[in-house]
Amino acid sequence: MQHLTIVTTGGTIDKIYFDDKSTFQIGSPQIGEILEALGVAFAFDVVSVLRKDSLHLDAGDRALIRAAIERQPHRHVLVTHGTDTMVDTAQALRDIPGKVIVLTGALNPALFKGSDAVFNIGCAVGAVQTLSDGVYIAMNGRIWNPNQVRKNREANRFEPLPG
Repeated sequence: MQHLTIVTTGGTIDKIYFDDKSTFQIGSPQIGEILEALGVAFAFDVVSVLRKDSLHLDAGDRALIRAAIERQPHRHVLVTHGTDTMVDTAQALRDIPGKVIVLTGALNPALFKGSDAVFNIGCAVGAVQTLSDGVYIAMNGRIWNPNQVRKNREANRFEPLPG
């Protein structure tokens, strides 16, 4: 892989504690800083499309994400996304030709000690370099086909669809 395009949409991975309101809000994308700290050996750019919790994404937002990916000249695309509706967005991207698209996120903000963000990003980077064209989800150490996975919100994890 010569170049990785990273499309950011918000989600827990980019949440920060906003002290004035004692709440969490979506901050600036963390993935660029994470990859720089890891010293990756490939070029990348970060395209910030949205800063939303995925529960608030709608069809218009998914169209913006899709258009941003379609505009990219590079084949390898990693999308950071909130976990609650990641599968919905992956399905909205499934027929983009000529690209390997891997969505990932985190169950805890990247800035938290012990967050799963760095692990999930590493899995996604490995996946985007080795998979054939298509759309995938990299979470919890697994690579998922979006048609075969769901997020179990009660257990706060991804799991195969029954059947």
